[in-house]
This record gives sequence, structure tokens and C-alpha cells, in this order.
Amino acid sequence: MKIFINDIPVRIIDKAEAKDPSEYDLIIDGKSQKIKPKKLIDDVLIHDAAPEKVDELLHLMTDNKFKEVDSITFTSDDSKSIIKFVKSKFKVVEAAGGVVDKDGKTLLIYRQGRWDLPKGKLDKKEKKRACAVREVEEETGVKVSIDRKIGVSWHTYIRNKRYVLKKTYWYAMECLDDTNMKPQAEENIDDVRWVTLTELRSLLYGSYRSIRHVIHEYHRLLKAIHQSS
Repeated sequence: MKIFINDIPVRIIDKAEAKDPSEYDLIIDGKSQKIKPKKLIDDVLIHDAAPEKVDELLHLMTDNKFKEVDSITFTSDDSKSIIKFVKSKFKVVEAAGGVVDKDGKTLLIYRQGRWDLPKGKLDKKEKKRACAVREVEEETGVKVSIDRKIGVSWHTYIRNKRYVLKKTYWYAMECLDDTNMKPQAEENIDDVRWVTLTELRSLLYGSYRSIRHVIHEYHRLLKAIHQSS
């Protein structure tokens, strides 16, 4: 599981999935060493931390910006139990969105000072795919159809003094009609734009790392499709 917390990727994985230790800048034994947040720097690997300690650090990271940290990886013999415990400590909210293609260009929205992808929360009893299409069409005015699923992203935030863990389902989409393309002002969207791959890389440089991750997974998907055809 990868969670983006204040734009820092945090992974919770089984020990067998961990990279070569030499690729990390700081390695902590969660059983015998105390996790000191102010000492964390660059790419951090934490072995065998108790679920409560993982949860404590995730909440602390949601409250504060860890400017010296690039990534944190927790490893465990039972990562599923830790993930389950962490989820129980947050309010989980589901959302859906899309990466829309038109002649090799990608649809972006500009909201709250950053370029982003169209997405939004699921309504009660709403299906994930239906939500993704609805949100894209509402936020951009572009009519779309779903091609296939890209994957899921997770990120945390605080809303009304509650810690929220948002799970967003992402879909690759095709443009059906963009004659009524217009940013949804009610959602504080200032611009909607089709961008080339070169423009996409440039515009997303200052965007959220979770969004760059989705775009990366989208292009991996396209590459796999191309290689199999």
C-alpha cells in the first residue's frame, strides 16, 4: 500500500518486497529503536514497527510537513494487519476520477493553484465507474467514456478536525465530445486544458506527487498495452 501524506509517499509492505537496503538513506529497526520524527531524512526504511507506532507517525505527518523526508517505507511480516489497523484509525472516503485522452493529449484542470486531474467523491450507493465519468464531465464539461482501470491512489488530509484517508479509483478515458469544455467554477476550478506529453511533464512538476504517480501508472499501462499488441 502506498499513501501520500502531505505529498510524501509512504509505503507499507511485506519484508520480501523491500528494495536493496543500500537504496535507503536511513534505516530504523522499529523493534529496538525509537522513531524520532525530527531525525527522519531523505528515503527512510523502518523495519518491524508496531501498528500503533506506524499510525502515530502517519497522523503526525498529516499534521506537519516533514520537509527533509523524500519517502518512508514500513516493512513487516504481516503488512496486511498494519494496513487494516491504519485504516481503522482514519475515516475512509472513496472517490473516482480519470485520465482523459484526445489525440494523444491529456485533460488537466487548474484548481487551488495547481494543475490536477478531474476527480470527486462517490455519492451514496454510486458505482465507482459512474462516479468517475460524472465527476470528469461535471468538472470539465467534456463527455467521456471509460477505456480501462488504471489503479488506486491513497492520500490523507484533515477535514473538520477529523483525519481522512481518501481512496481514489482512477480510469483511463477517451474524449467523446469537448465542444462544451468549461471549468466548473463551483468547485474552484479556474482552467481546463488539453496538454501534450511535454506540457504535461512541465505542468505537473509543481503539482501533487500523488497525481504524478497516477500519470506514471497511466503511461505504464499504455506501454504494456502497446507491447502486447
